[in-house]
Amino acid sequence: MTIFEALRESHDKQRRLLSLLVETSGDSDGRDELYRRLRAELINHAGAEERSLYVPMMEYDLTQEKARHSVAEHHEIDEALEALDTTDYSSPGWLAAARKLQELVLHHLEEEEQEVFQLAGRVFDDTTKSKLARTYREEMQERETP
Repeated sequence: MTIFEALRESHDKQRRLLSLLVETSGDSDGRDELYRRLRAELINHAGAEERSLYVPMMEYDLTQEKARHSVAEHHEIDEALEALDTTDYSSPGWLAAARKLQELVLHHLEEEEQEVFQLAGRVFDDTTKSKLARTYREEMQERETP
């Protein structure tokens, strides 16, 4: 498995959780559970992805700028999560904030899959792509284990 395949698994999970989350309403257990799962997935994924993909990408002139841009987008997603964290589930603004988060995340995933992966694929050989996948999965496992 390559780093790109490993990341796509998490991306697909994020898309599913976001899609379900924006269908929830009010201060419900379902909204709370989905938001907690999505929040953990986004935070764990971003940290593991930065360590296993973006840090290695920053070592190459070809991929350095794109890696920095993607890390900046992770910070935008963190800010959107903070906005949701401080908004009551029953607030009318909560769903609008969740949709903004969805828009940010979907844009980020699309850009990664269409641009970042292609660029990174040009600087990493197959052995490195597999090694980075292992690094990512180990990092995710550490982050998910309480």
